[in-house]
Amino acid sequence: MPVKTLSRSRTIDNWDAEDLEAWESGGKKIAKRNLIWSIFAEHVGFSVWSIWSVMVLFMPQDVYGIDAAGKFYLVAMPTLVGAFMRIPYTIAPARFGGRNWTIVSALLLLIPTVLTLWVMNTPGTSYTTFMIVAAVAGVGGGNFASSMTNINAFYPQRLKGWALGLNAGGGNIGVPVIQLVGLLVIATVSNTAPEIVCAIYLVLIALAALGAALFMDNLGNQRSNLGAMAEALRFKHSWVMSFLYIGTFGSFIGFSFAFGQVLQINFLAGGDTPAQASLHAAQIAFIGPLLGSISRPFGGKLSDRVGGGRVTLYTFIAMIFAAGILVAAGVLDDGMAGAATSGQMAAYVTGFILLFVLSGIGNGSTYKMIPSIFEAKAQGRDEWSREDKAAWSRSMSGALIGFAGAVGALGGVFINVVLRASYVSDAKSATNAFWVFLGFYVICAMVTWFVFLRMQTSRAGAGEQVGRVASPVPA
Repeated sequence: MPVKTLSRSRTIDNWDAEDLEAWESGGKKIAKRNLIWSIFAEHVGFSVWSIWSVMVLFMPQDVYGIDAAGKFYLVAMPTLVGAFMRIPYTIAPARFGGRNWTIVSALLLLIPTVLTLWVMNTPGTSYTTFMIVAAVAGVGGGNFASSMTNINAFYPQRLKGWALGLNAGGGNIGVPVIQLVGLLVIATVSNTAPEIVCAIYLVLIALAALGAALFMDNLGNQRSNLGAMAEALRFKHSWVMSFLYIGTFGSFIGFSFAFGQVLQINFLAGGDTPAQASLHAAQIAFIGPLLGSISRPFGGKLSDRVGGGRVTLYTFIAMIFAAGILVAAGVLDDGMAGAATSGQMAAYVTGFILLFVLSGIGNGSTYKMIPSIFEAKAQGRDEWSREDKAAWSRSMSGALIGFAGAVGALGGVFINVVLRASYVSDAKSATNAFWVFLGFYVICAMVTWFVFLRMQTSRAGAGEQVGRVASPVPA
């Protein structure tokens, strides 16, 4: 791995993160530099992806004519589009180069940010137009897949849990940061100046693109394509991991987009004015995504030590109890006349905060499991060289990271749609949605136990072959 010979095109040929000597002689510095700027670009992408979770706090119904049910759809649209964007974004780093694609994907964020600025300054715009603009913000969701696939190629297997957790956590923290920016604007100017939030992110987008251009690298031997994704999906563990990621990342992104809305609804029911409800919701809403982002790297690091399957199982069990807190608070609230009491509001906030922290840990543990699964399967092919095994494992892991990320993001859509349905039902509360979430976490825990703990018989999986033919699939 000639890490010290870097061409003017910022391309490194023959990168091998598993070469310990090359890693210590300069490879880890290159990987760290790319990780830092990947995190920043992905961070801004997450912020733009979640921009509508902030914009709805600037949209009193008497000004924009959009009720709470309509706002749940507004925040669900970027999640839906972002989920599908993750498939092509997974392939892009290998096709165009990690550095090159980071620049392009950062600049693409200018489009939804400018459109959001425009539509928020024209309250009379139709609801359909708002939905279209919100959908365009979904491009920010694709940045996660390309960033994770790119960083996965830079780090050795022994460090992937921490590196991928740090990369993802640093990106995820873009959600609470933009919500904190929204809080500062609401607290200092009121809920009438959403353009300030957009203007701040126009500057950050430019910085992300510039930083990627100056400090990131392309890997000449990085390969990924739809064929690799199809190959990865031949294994049952790939589908199981995608399902489990609905429970972890789907919970994180879904609650991140919906938490502020849920709080605002409760504060309005308690007698707050729209401006007061927006401020009070913003003061709390960012805390959950912040803690969930911080906890993600630790989920990966803990998985490096004790195993991703075990950490994921315990996480889902804890999420069952956290959802139980929400169910209990909801049942008590529904049984009493009037708005939720301070104790019930405290229970709601506690339950959500716990779910954020646990989903962050689960995000880290599930993404650690992906490269571990393919590394174990590759080791079962004795006829392959070490380089062939590493190349195949890297290719399969990168492909599945993108696919699982796309499927997981659909969980965010599910959460917002279920919450909306619960609020417009006869109960007019979120309690039915909380029951659904609790039941889903039970299923996730059972699947994790059955597939990754009870059924473990060999490192290579339950009799599955690695690849279609005797020779390895190109990385």
